[in-house]
Order: sequence, then C-alpha cells, then structure tokens
Amino acid sequence: MALLRSYVGGRWHTAADEGVPLHDAVTGEEVARVSSKGVDMAAALEHGRRAGGPALRELTFHQRAALLKALASHLREHREELYALSARTGATLFDSKFDIDGGIGVLFSYASKGRRELPNDTVYVEGAVEPLGKGGTFVGQHIATPLRGVAVQINAFNFPVWGPLEKFAPAFLAGVPSLVKPASQTAYLTARLVELIVESGLLPEGALQFVAGSVGDLLDHVTGQDLVSFTGSASTAQKLRAHPVIVRNAVRFNAEADSLNCSVLGPDAKPGTAEFDLFVKQLVTEMTVKAGQKCTAIRRAFVPAELLDDVAAAASERLAKVTVGNPSSEGVRMGALASLEQREEVRRSLKALLSAGSVVFGDPEHVEVVDADAERGAFLSPVLLKGDPERAEPHEVEAFGPVSTLMPYTSTEQVIDYAARGDGSLAGSIVTGDADFARDVVLGVAPWHGRLLVLDADDAKESTGHGSPLPQLVHGGPGRAGGGEEMGGIRGVLHHLQRTAVQASPSVLSRVTGRWVAGAPRAEGVHPFRKSLAELKIGDSVVAGPRTVTQEDVDHFAEFTGDTFYAHTDPEAAAANPLFGGIVAHGYLVVSFAAGLFVSPEPGPVLANYGLENLRFLTPVKPGDELTVTLTCKQITPRVDQDYGEVRWDADVTNGNGESVAKYDVLTLVAKS
Repeated sequence: MALLRSYVGGRWHTAADEGVPLHDAVTGEEVARVSSKGVDMAAALEHGRRAGGPALRELTFHQRAALLKALASHLREHREELYALSARTGATLFDSKFDIDGGIGVLFSYASKGRRELPNDTVYVEGAVEPLGKGGTFVGQHIATPLRGVAVQINAFNFPVWGPLEKFAPAFLAGVPSLVKPASQTAYLTARLVELIVESGLLPEGALQFVAGSVGDLLDHVTGQDLVSFTGSASTAQKLRAHPVIVRNAVRFNAEADSLNCSVLGPDAKPGTAEFDLFVKQLVTEMTVKAGQKCTAIRRAFVPAELLDDVAAAASERLAKVTVGNPSSEGVRMGALASLEQREEVRRSLKALLSAGSVVFGDPEHVEVVDADAERGAFLSPVLLKGDPERAEPHEVEAFGPVSTLMPYTSTEQVIDYAARGDGSLAGSIVTGDADFARDVVLGVAPWHGRLLVLDADDAKESTGHGSPLPQLVHGGPGRAGGGEEMGGIRGVLHHLQRTAVQASPSVLSRVTGRWVAGAPRAEGVHPFRKSLAELKIGDSVVAGPRTVTQEDVDHFAEFTGDTFYAHTDPEAAAANPLFGGIVAHGYLVVSFAAGLFVSPEPGPVLANYGLENLRFLTPVKPGDELTVTLTCKQITPRVDQDYGEVRWDADVTNGNGESVAKYDVLTLVAKS
C-alpha cells in the first residue's frame, strides 16, 4: 500500500520506514500507511517562517481573500474524488458533504469576509483613535499585524477536510503560514486534500505544509511567534498545553476538545407540537450524522420529567428507521465509525454510562448492517440511553459515537444546573416555543457554552442545526471544551495577529495606519472629487461654505419631508425643550446642506456616494447659523477585482463659532484612473 507523503520545505517527503497501516472503516482493508519518520520538524517550521510568512505578508488582506476564493473554487471541482475517498472513513454521502462542502464553504466565507470587513492593506486598525493629551498632539491607536511564525494545526480524525480548512482559512487571511498535522486514522483524505491544494499552484510556497504521521519533536521547536491549534480529546489537549516549550515561550495555544453538549426540550413542547418533533428529529440526526463522531453532537438530552417516556418512544421509533451499513449502498443512513479501535473506545465508555442508566434503543454489541461485515467494519448500533442526571457519569463520560442519554428535569433552575455539570461545552440547544423559557436557559447556561441554538417553529426551516459550526460564529467553549475559540468571522483572523498600541502624533499615526487622523496635516488645492484613486492621497481636503440656515429652510424641509417634529415647527414647545431652547434645524437638513457644499457636481472619478457612517449631531443648529464643512480623505481601499475602490472621507460640519455641529464618515466609490 502507498505510504502517505508529507509536504515540507517545499517538497514531498516519503518516510524512511514502512509506516503504520490505515484501514478502510467499512471493509477493514488497508488503505494506506502513514509515518513522519525523517521529517525535520525544525526545518519545516523555519521554512514556514522564512518563505511562507514573508510571501503572505507582501499580500494585502484582499489579495489573500482572492486566493482563498480561487482555492475554494478549485477544490469544489474535485469534490467527487474527495467524496469517494471519504466513504472509506465510514462516511455516508451526506456525512462527506457535511465535511467536504462544509470545509470549502469556510474558504468561501473567509474570502467574502476578508473583502468586506478587512482593509486592502497589510495592517489592521482596531477601534477608535484615543486622545492622550489635551492639545490633540498626542494620540493612540491599536493596530494588529501578522505574527512572524507558523500556525501549527493538529486536527482530529472525524473531520479530515473541514478540520484543516477551518483552521487554515483564518490563518492564511491573517498572513500566517500553516503546518497541518491530521489525525492518522483518516489522514489519507487530508493528504489528498493537500495534494490538490499544492497541485493548484495558487498559494505562495511555504504558506501550507503537511505532516503525515506522528508529531514527533515538532513542539520542541515552536517559538513565541508561532501558534498551536489543537482539536481532539481533553486529555491530549491538557498534555499539549503543558508542553514545556509552549509554557516557556508563551506560545499561543488554542484547544477545541471533546465536550458533553446538551439539548434542552422546553416544558411547552408537548407531543404534537412542532417543537417536540424538532427536538426528536434533531436528537436522532446528531446521533447518526458522522456516526455520532462530532465534537458538537448531543450527548445529554434534557426533557421535562413528564415527557421523558414520550421522547424516548418517539426517538426510538425514528432510530428504528436508521439503516446502518456500507455508506456507498442505497438507503444506508449511517456508516461506520472511523476505526475498530474507535468502536472499542465507544463501547468502553458505554459501559461506564450504563452504570448510571439503561438502554432505551440499540445494542452496544450487535448491529444489523447492509452490504458489509459487521465485525470487519467498525459498525455500531445507535444507542439511546435513559440516565440519572444526579449521577456523575452522564456529565463526565463521553461515548464519541452514535450515543446519547435522555435525562429528566423538573424546573428551569434544575436544568440549568444539569447543563452546567458538563463543565464546559462547545454547543448547546434549547428547543421551545416559549421565548421567556429560552431567555432564562440561554442566560443561565451561556457561561458554560461557546454556542447556543434556540430552535423553534419560526427558525427551523433555515436553522443549520445543533451540531453545525459556522464560520461566522465562534467555535469553541470553556472548561472541558478546551477554553479555546476558532472562526467567529474576523475574530478568527485576529487570533493570528499581534495587537499593538501605538502612541504618536496624529501625523505619524496617520502614516503608520494608512488612515488620516484628526490633527494630522490636510492638503487643500484641487478638489479631491476631481482626483482618481491613483491621484488621491490621505489628507486631501476641501473646505466649503459658509451657508446660512434660514427659518424658511427649516420650514421648507419640514413640509417637504413630513418631519414636523415639534422642535422644528412649534416655537413655544421648542423653547421649553431644555436641550434646544428654541427652533432648531433638522439634523438631516444639516447633512444635506453639507453635501451641497462639498460636492463637485461635474462628471468625474467619483462614481457614487454609497453611505454615511458614525453620524453624530453634536451642537444644535438654529436659524441664522452659518455652516462650513471640512471634508478630508481618511482611508483609501482599492478593490482587487474592480476598476474602482472605496474612499472614506472625514466630514466635520461647524458653525460660525467653530463648534462642530455634526461629524460623520462619507463613503464613496472612486475610479482607479
């Protein structure tokens, strides 16, 4: 059988020994062998730092996002090949799509978020400018820049495609190279994924490396600029976290560990309600998708005590329709576990759980299978238990397979307490049509959960389900769940960046961040609306006005728009207003007048005004006041795949006394040339 190759140092490496055999989860046949013997781990890390890192940091966030999109499109063309290989891990086609399409979807999502939420620059500016002195000459700003190391990503066996891609995408977008080390059981699928990525030629050399086999002495060589992300068992996470080099160098360490996730059925969800059916359907789905081998699967199902038998009967009826067997065979809804060793591990955990409960459905030792040998393949029946929530075992023992435990509760306070006994979970769900019950449980259990789904008849059609991590939302959890956090949109990117507080003058800070800061020099001359993106510079400015606001203007605006709020139309009522003391102009009249002052009306490089942000009205404007507006180019963001870019302008509208009456950002689209 073929020996899986590692990809390190810009070349494919074949181990010097015969490797360890990897078996088809369905047939027991040998699929491949795996070994990392001979891989120079220190050199691999150094290659990432010296080749991958600099190449990525030369690219802007938008350029990296474009590469992620191209890579996702490339992998999408090879899904059928990956599906076929995924079947050998015991996955049904639905399981495979969950893993493979889900991973590709993460790439697309981060590509989109990178273009929409990050600057077309190599530095990320976070938060507002902080004034640090009374005179405005000393200010502060937080910036975030890519770490100069490698993101070491150690993945679990259950998601050999999604797992690597959900870690790789935010690291790549941040400008940090990745070294992927998959779990051996299903490493042959990850190996093919990496081959497809390398063959695409899309990524800079050193941006992605791959180690098949043991991690060896890899962690002995990490530095304070590297990161280690781990998905797997809580016990292994604990060992890695305590690695002396990780501790000594304060290496950023993120763990996503196994957890005893729960689902809570609300007291309102009686048999016959939509929520009752949704709870039962979701429970069975979470037990059987990927044969229950999901870190987000429902392990503890809490139901009102009076509904326990109803839920057990409904779930058993649905589980009885689940056909187990060869995932390539028609009608099979649940395949095999990843390996025979994994099946035995689940059976050992089941014995511990049975000491505190009983079987409602299934047989831990026997299962009828379709088109396969039940013993040669790693098959296991779905097993639904009924347990005692006052015992420790259901809250401490996880059977990482198609296993869940039903447990009763009698009050909201009690179910919150039971949920917390899991000591930290990745995901939880509350299935109820009672919004008050949902609020109480969400707020009660949130400190122990990384993500919570409230499922009801309203959101069921669009819900992605209890066990589906999404790139827009955080994936991780406190305590037993590892205490880590992955994805979560741009949060996942920021994990790979160093936040630094920069203190400087406005002019220096503007130069560092690439954004104009109030107090930095302005350049007046040619109207900035007459300049293309190629000609426009940060700090280019126009001062326009004054324009006097009249009572007639206020009256006309009120009549024309229908905004007849008393402060604009009733002198007596306006005089009694402690904030105004008389008639004031509409805020949007002020903004409209400002636009009329700074606009350059002739056709030119400005293509569109597409928004205002951060609008604040600071000082009331009364009839007779004179308005002047200062418009300054604040930020320039070229769009990678368009012939125009976005320009953010600082708008400051002042009265005759020099007081700011309105401040806001104007967003325009400007031609590149």
